[in-house]
Amino acid sequence: MKKLLTKSWARVLTGTVACLVAGTAAAQSLTPLKVRLDWTPWGIHGAFHLAMQKGWYKDAGLDINFEDGNGSVTTVQIVGSSDNFDVGHAALAPMIIARDKGLPVKAVAPFARRNDIGVLVPKDSNIKGPADLKGKKLVYTAGSLEAPFVDAFLAAGGVKRTDLELLNVEAAAKATTYAVGRADAVVSTIPFIIASVSKTRPSVAIPFADYGLNIPSFGIFANEGKLASHGEAISKFASVTARTWEYIWAGNEDEAVKAIIAARPQARLDAESLRGQLDALKPYFGKPVEGYRMGMPIPAEWDDAVKTMTKLELIKGGLPATDFYVTGMVKPEAYDGMIGK
Repeated sequence: MKKLLTKSWARVLTGTVACLVAGTAAAQSLTPLKVRLDWTPWGIHGAFHLAMQKGWYKDAGLDINFEDGNGSVTTVQIVGSSDNFDVGHAALAPMIIARDKGLPVKAVAPFARRNDIGVLVPKDSNIKGPADLKGKKLVYTAGSLEAPFVDAFLAAGGVKRTDLELLNVEAAAKATTYAVGRADAVVSTIPFIIASVSKTRPSVAIPFADYGLNIPSFGIFANEGKLASHGEAISKFASVTARTWEYIWAGNEDEAVKAIIAARPQARLDAESLRGQLDALKPYFGKPVEGYRMGMPIPAEWDDAVKTMTKLELIKGGLPATDFYVTGMVKPEAYDGMIGK
């Protein structure tokens, strides 16, 4: 009996060790990738958290670690100038400006292809465009991604900064400042702010894109060093994320909302606001273009963006549009059999 028990325990021990070894080997086989986000959790992070929750990154051989950011401009600077992160997610206009100034960063996967920056105004106001802001108080953040476009937007309505009061506040205080009525309008990323402020102050958006300021919005980028050393992993990350966005826009927005909340339970996120952000984001992803899947850079759009930013003197214009992005890295079709099944 003693020998039988000894043999039984030996088998159990052997099986346990084998499982531990297999689990360790599986974990070791995953390629780690550290990703710096643009901000704290909001709708644009839906694909990241849903793919993480579903295990799609792991199924692609990736061990992803996300870190929240405090603004696109900061994320671009950190990812481009340090070795702390492998990939960044941010508005791509600051990335274009940074690369033009010599920072070695390139876009990998532009998801929101239409400029989602704009001005929010009360629904019951008489403000319909930039010309109507004359004499008004406009709240914005001087060091934010939208700041370089304010003058061009105002100029489209024949207005100068001196014709209105510009109230500069920290990015985190913008929504509240406007919502409580301390300003007549606010400049921000429209999908990020409109759902939350409209609960207190029903608002409508005036997109900068409607005034010729169309540029790529949120997407994945990396510095050239990481593209050289971690290219395959970055390609997988971008491709899985792109395919997840396709899954979300196929009617699975609520799954994305639940995934964001589950990923950050301590943040006490509001499901209604997150869904509102997703609904507001969808039009800025642009209409499908034949021959291009989600996340693939579309050359004509980047040509237009570089021309626009050169005209506004935000970049020098010495680099061709193709110098700001990489091609061939986003392959959502590789995960058609895995995602959504």
